[in-house]
Amino acid sequence: MKSKKFVLMLALAIGLAGCSVPQHPQDTTLGQTQPTATESTPTATVALPNPHELTGLSVVPDIADPEPLKEKFSQNLPATVTDFEGNNVTVTDTSRILAMDLEGTLSRTVIALGYGSNIVGRTVSSTEKQLADVPVVTQNGHSLNVEAILGLKPSVIIMDRSIGPVEAVDQLKAAGIPVVFVDPSRGIDKNTALITSVAQALGTAEAGQALAQRTERETQEALEKIQTWIPKDPIEGAFLYVRGTGGVFFILGQKEGATALIRAVGAKDLATEQGINGVTPANAEALAKLNPEVIFTMSGGLESTEGLQGLLARPGVAQTRAGQKQRVIAIPDGLSLSFGPQTAQTLLAVARALYGVLE
Repeated sequence: MKSKKFVLMLALAIGLAGCSVPQHPQDTTLGQTQPTATESTPTATVALPNPHELTGLSVVPDIADPEPLKEKFSQNLPATVTDFEGNNVTVTDTSRILAMDLEGTLSRTVIALGYGSNIVGRTVSSTEKQLADVPVVTQNGHSLNVEAILGLKPSVIIMDRSIGPVEAVDQLKAAGIPVVFVDPSRGIDKNTALITSVAQALGTAEAGQALAQRTERETQEALEKIQTWIPKDPIEGAFLYVRGTGGVFFILGQKEGATALIRAVGAKDLATEQGINGVTPANAEALAKLNPEVIFTMSGGLESTEGLQGLLARPGVAQTRAGQKQRVIAIPDGLSLSFGPQTAQTLLAVARALYGVLE
């Protein structure tokens, strides 16, 4: 589960930005350069560069919106569920849905279940193209705008405690809106439970089972494919969270979801290796001890800190192995730590950038 410190920090600072395609034309906003290598290592299907010798910035492309389930499943309303916080909640209407969390996982799950057209509001993390014209109901990052939400007359709200504040949620409950809380933890091992919880709240448990099975199958296939790209000596990386040009600069540890992402693409998470569980300031001393050969970060954060050169100008970054090679993997903010029904697509996109796979 994410630490309260990180949730508060991210909610105050987050500002999502558009993302561009990696490894090919230069991106002037982020200072993107094409990764280069001096030799290739053959695999069974494609000749890959030596990932330890790659240099430069790779911007992971955004992915398409979730594909809704093809099969039609029955919906049984009213649906009474016991949510993550132990509340018994009855949902009678799903025609106007709010699905809100810090990572944007919940809106993607609702879309994949086939109810995307029922979403009437979103957070800034829900960057799906089909939601581009849907009003944002958060302010100052991920603080709920109660007036805006009430104006949309939602019939059900599915959310977690990564957004708030508590007082805002209490006002929504007092207005008679069913509010269903789900687990805020994210990871491959959390996908089935999360999808199931969302589906049950929408009264479509069978669709949830089908989506969970599809997600598990696609994720396993992605992991098997990535396995063919992983070098004998794993890449040593770290996830750095940065916003703006001030003091918002942190190393993300195991509890923040970064470890699950890094390990899933076959790399070693140095933060966890060094006992960092939550978040810790990314000062020069901490970075010298960490000394990653690859830095993972969010595209919007990188842009907000004046791109690659702005990141390298921060104390200690340029002196790391990654800094010396300018080796940074920038991941769309709405995908980087979301997992959920598009776990497979996200992992493949990140792994391609990490290993220089151009297929």
